[in-house]
Amino acid sequence: MDEPATYTAFAAQHGLATGALWDVALAAKAAHDSGREPVLVFDDATGRTVELDYRGSPDDVLARLPSSEPRAKPGRGRPRLGVTAREVTLLPRHWEWLASQPGGASAVLRRLVEQALRENSGADDARQALEAAHRAMTTLAGDLPDYEEAMRAFYAKDYARFGGLTAPWPRDVGDYLRRLVAKVEQRQAAA
Repeated sequence: MDEPATYTAFAAQHGLATGALWDVALAAKAAHDSGREPVLVFDDATGRTVELDYRGSPDDVLARLPSSEPRAKPGRGRPRLGVTAREVTLLPRHWEWLASQPGGASAVLRRLVEQALRENSGADDARQALEAAHRAMTTLAGDLPDYEEAMRAFYAKDYARFGGLTAPWPRDVGDYLRRLVAKVEQRQAAA
């Protein structure tokens, strides 16, 4: 079962909120309106910042949040099922093999992708957690003392040294980054 999506907001180097996007967006809106800038909101799963439009009332901000629900208009014919057509480039022998398989090329490609997703899920999770921690660390701590050494320790999997190097950083920043790095460590151990 997938973990629920969580987000974390910072005003300068002070943590504002962690949780569901709508809760974090409200805290970020309040900080933005009080002039506490810059306000950054991070997607904890990816380490990417989330752009929010703070204009208007809190309800206006919430109304503009990206929805997790697809907004497909019902129409005539078959339902879209979220299928996206894209180009795939293969060698002629690959196309010949795909054509000879039951269900056609699309069905075979879907089965192969599903198999790869199952077989590589642990390694993929670990890689994604590592990338998220790297992105957030670069954004929040790129100009802090010992940033480069902390990154080296992170990539060397010397998590104790990483913790020591980040201890003098602003508390909220250090705590958040150590939490992301702990997730990396946990997922690498499980992979």
